[in-house]
Amino acid sequence: MVWSAGPGAPETSVGSALDPRTVPINDGRPMAQRASLDEEAFKLIRRPTTAKLEADSSVRSDYLPEVEALVRQETGAARVLAFDPTRRSSAKGAFPTNSAPVFRVHNDFTDAAARQTVLQLLPCEAHALLRRRVAILQLWRPLRRVVESVPLAIADARSLAPDHFVIARRYYPGWIGEHHLVVHDVGHRWYWIPRMSPNEALLFKVYDSAIDGRSRCGAHSAFMLSADSPPRESLEVRVLAFF
Repeated sequence: MVWSAGPGAPETSVGSALDPRTVPINDGRPMAQRASLDEEAFKLIRRPTTAKLEADSSVRSDYLPEVEALVRQETGAARVLAFDPTRRSSAKGAFPTNSAPVFRVHNDFTDAAARQTVLQLLPCEAHALLRRRVAILQLWRPLRRVVESVPLAIADARSLAPDHFVIARRYYPGWIGEHHLVVHDVGHRWYWIPRMSPNEALLFKVYDSAIDGRSRCGAHSAFMLSADSPPRESLEVRVLAFF
């Protein structure tokens, strides 16, 4: 696993000093189905999809509404909006549009990034929506085959502390994006789901505006399990949830 530079690090751009560590990653199957989004900040969902996930048209017309219904059921949100579907593969050129797995411990949204996302996606309603509780979740699903080579590791949010998160900035033409890198701590508890199949999905929280004691976000990273197994292929979707 790879962590950011260290406690108290200033706001930073990706490319700053990183800190590789070897840590135990526990089998999450015994607990992931009973885990809670408001406690551990992740949950294993056993639910196949009928959408053709290799086709962009089917992802947008079939899968995103399916994801919205799932998140509404799992969270009780009054309104949801799925966005930014992203396929990832550890093999180059696996899909026409493809991103590589991220081998860095991170969380995808800061407070500022979450607010900016609502403003970008729902500009006419954003100010009213942001007066209510808003959460951002991700649904991560294997594509085509069982994941054996580059699984996703996810931290129990209860083992994370606010000062473990460091703001990282990505600089793009015309705008600056923010996310969190995560400082290593020996108290972090890490899990993965062995032999996760396309009939399963990992739902996890990456932002929550509520400050009432529930977990606001977790941390995650890809890790190398077996270089000899078939490449990992996965699809992730982000979801805004308004309460």
